[in-house]
Amino acid sequence: MRFSQYLIPTFRETPSDAEIPSQQFALKGGYIKKIAVGIYDLLPLGLRVIRKVEQIIREEMNKAGALEVMMPSMIPAELWQKSGRWYRYGKELLRIKDRGDRDYCYGPTHEEVIVDLVTNNIKSYKQLPLNLYQIQNKFRDEIRPRFGLMRAREFTMKDAYSFHATSECLDATYQRMFQTYTQIFKRCGLKFRVVSADSGAIGGNASQEFMITADSGEDAILYCDSCHYAANIEKATTRLTSSIHTGDPLPLKEVPTPGQRTIEEVSTFLNVPFTQIIKTLVYNFIPNSDLEGEIFSLAVVCLRGDYELSEVKLGHVLDARVLALASDRDIMDHLNAPVGFLGPIDLPADIKLLVDDSVASIINGVTGASKADVHYVGVCAGRDFPNDIVVDVKTVRAGDACPECSGGKLIQERGIEVGHIFKLGTKYSESMQAQFLDEQGKTQPFIMGCYGIGVGRTAMSAIEQSHDDRGPIWPIQLAPFEVIIITAKAEDTEQKAMAEDLYTKLMSIKIDVLFDDRNERIGVKFNDADLVGAPLRIVIGNKLSEGSIEFNFRTGEKRDVKASIAYDEIVSIIEALRHQID
Repeated sequence: MRFSQYLIPTFRETPSDAEIPSQQFALKGGYIKKIAVGIYDLLPLGLRVIRKVEQIIREEMNKAGALEVMMPSMIPAELWQKSGRWYRYGKELLRIKDRGDRDYCYGPTHEEVIVDLVTNNIKSYKQLPLNLYQIQNKFRDEIRPRFGLMRAREFTMKDAYSFHATSECLDATYQRMFQTYTQIFKRCGLKFRVVSADSGAIGGNASQEFMITADSGEDAILYCDSCHYAANIEKATTRLTSSIHTGDPLPLKEVPTPGQRTIEEVSTFLNVPFTQIIKTLVYNFIPNSDLEGEIFSLAVVCLRGDYELSEVKLGHVLDARVLALASDRDIMDHLNAPVGFLGPIDLPADIKLLVDDSVASIINGVTGASKADVHYVGVCAGRDFPNDIVVDVKTVRAGDACPECSGGKLIQERGIEVGHIFKLGTKYSESMQAQFLDEQGKTQPFIMGCYGIGVGRTAMSAIEQSHDDRGPIWPIQLAPFEVIIITAKAEDTEQKAMAEDLYTKLMSIKIDVLFDDRNERIGVKFNDADLVGAPLRIVIGNKLSEGSIEFNFRTGEKRDVKASIAYDEIVSIIEALRHQID
């Protein structure tokens, strides 16, 4: 491709609203153009990268026996109403009415549609297992779209769905998809970690995320320094090595704590560590079983003072459709306790008390006395407040003990979720009455798996993981061009002839090459070449008169090469780079 005939609208200045490197370079390099909040044009350079990601995905999914389909982006409401998600999904679901006043949504995901498709076409266990996938645009009305394609409202996703007669069959396909995803991200040239994850709005009883490790990642990952354990922070657990106590149980006692409301204040005032303080939080929630209701229930949660509460974990414990921290007025009206002094002792009988396992066996703890300026000391779980509902609702942090091995400690790093695989079980098939006939002729619900990859997010993650201050350093499998050829002087007939010869030969053997044939200053060409990020830059300049040209690698290496062997050297380098990734 000739630069003069290609659309690459590069910019010298970084857009003011670009927050992370991938967003900055995608806009500066002419890969994407913003047309609305969270909605982007894909320009030719960006589309080339996306298509390369898609090609890798297709090859590996087809190799795994999956079949490609294409489902509609506009989905009739009755399918989502049948699954119950029309009411649960929230404002991210873009709801639309057609001219006949019929309700639709723009698909953020396609579980309902695929279940309907399979229900109408698969009747017997003999037709199972079946794994169908598509690569298609989705829309989620994100409350805070940001980071360009990383968290856009409209985005490209590969989503696959498998159907099975038995759990054992699902397990086998799930493992096959695990291996397929591993190969996909290896072929993309990315460093990644697989972590246990929360299933979120998709649901199901088990899931794992494929996380690209990067400092700019939105997600926190915790992994063990001694074993294989790794989990998203929303899913991570820890092994509590001992009960928190200060000797034999003491009698419960009230002590004045005037104006001491926060954990920090109470710790300093009473000279006790955070680990001895019981934090009490109050939440309003609406359960999933109440699909259309708006009446909140109340839950009180206790956890250790040195931990923060995980609302994701709490939402699962309560099976909450809506979850919100209770207001000061709610706490006073329902629990008659002033802000900062609530505790779990002598709560009203109709209040559900959830006790995090970090305080379930606490001895001689400290907690609010549910009256102004007073705390209890000598608090013992089970003796002074009920601990019959023990849960894990804390946010685990770096330094905590590994839950799966003895002696291991958890380390935290940042990651970008690019893939997510789920064991859905019968969540959708039961609610949508999707059934098949088993070997005995009895109707059974399909057992399902679900497997997603963010295509644009994968491409942008490559930039986050490998870039310098000038632009992307693409792995060769994703680079929009593998080679860029630059002439120092476009009007120099000898340089131009050499460039044309290399360009024609490389194109003929299907090496992706961009020839910068513009009549521009060499500095402009170099800046644009950095933004294109091709692994190999060929500079044909004044040294040609001495029989050599310059090879510049995007990683920073430079060397002079004899012009007579330049073609063979380029071919050898590109083949080696391709092989290195594969």
